[in-house]
Amino acid sequence: HAYGAAMRHALELAARGPAVGPNPRVGCVILDVRGRIIAEGWHRGAGTAHAEVDALSKLGEPYGLDAQRKLGGTASGATAVVTLEPCNHTGRTGPCSEALITAGITRVVYALGDPSENAAGGAARLREAGVEVIAGVEADAAEAFLRVWLTSIRQRRPFISLKWASSLDGRTAASDGSSAWITGVAARQRVHGQRAAVDAILVGTGTVLADDPSLTARGDAGELLAHQPQPVVLGKRAVPTGAKLRQHPRGVIETGTRDLGVVLADLFARGIRHLYVEGGPTVASAFVAAGLVDEYLIFLAPTVIGGDRLALGDIGVGTIADARRLVFTSIEQVGSDLLVTARPEINAHATNSERPPETSALATGEH
Repeated sequence: HAYGAAMRHALELAARGPAVGPNPRVGCVILDVRGRIIAEGWHRGAGTAHAEVDALSKLGEPYGLDAQRKLGGTASGATAVVTLEPCNHTGRTGPCSEALITAGITRVVYALGDPSENAAGGAARLREAGVEVIAGVEADAAEAFLRVWLTSIRQRRPFISLKWASSLDGRTAASDGSSAWITGVAARQRVHGQRAAVDAILVGTGTVLADDPSLTARGDAGELLAHQPQPVVLGKRAVPTGAKLRQHPRGVIETGTRDLGVVLADLFARGIRHLYVEGGPTVASAFVAAGLVDEYLIFLAPTVIGGDRLALGDIGVGTIADARRLVFTSIEQVGSDLLVTARPEINAHATNSERPPETSALATGEH
């Protein structure tokens, strides 16, 4: 497509935005009549300028004489290339569709329609104002790049990454319950990077009572990383007063219920778009059985343990035909261990070749 290269660049800009938080990562480039990039921008997180306004602002305030000079006398004739349909919504910032119209942009090219209820309708507003609109450019790449956010908005629940660390034969503990440490230092450090790239982290009350985890994201020297996930404890029992979780910088959400539907709807309403499920076999099995796992992050150690302390319990598979079919999306050696990333077969259409540079921050360790 004539605008393919510009859209791919816009996706690279989008990747500079924060991977956490309720908003999508969006990039925008503005082209003059000859197709040269004259401005670019991206969204830096909730409450900051959206990508389109960020790009327009580089043309001078308020996209007036400066913009016209850069465009050779008139702002009309410029094309905005955006990774997501411009919003038509006034939230903490104004609607991007209006900003583009005001700036005199004559053509808007975008990759994906905005599925969120309050922001959609931008394309219709632009057409109404006489702006030419082209949709679907590099849609596959944008879909893969925004997979976490899109899944969350479409399902109205957080995107769910399920992580466990096990021996090669699928055991997460020895028969006496001891499990520290099955995997090596590099794998454990990768987990901290994964925690720092999500909105929230969930364990069950059983894990809290047995292991007293702190659920923080820490660096090599044990220091707290800049972004901390929100801890969520699934279950009816209270987190003990003296538990490490009580010291977490984000506080702790206690669900008071095991009803996953209720819990996920509440987390979604709180703006949580990516949930990292790290709780033991009971919690993991509940998410798998309910068909709620979007991404499996499995650390495999070069060890065998035997016994019955398995990573998953009963997930409702009575016969091999009912087995949950997954697709491996990456296999990587992390220290002496393997990190196997997989997703349910139904979501497996995005291949590695279709993905823009930043695919899954969790799998690739790009935080």
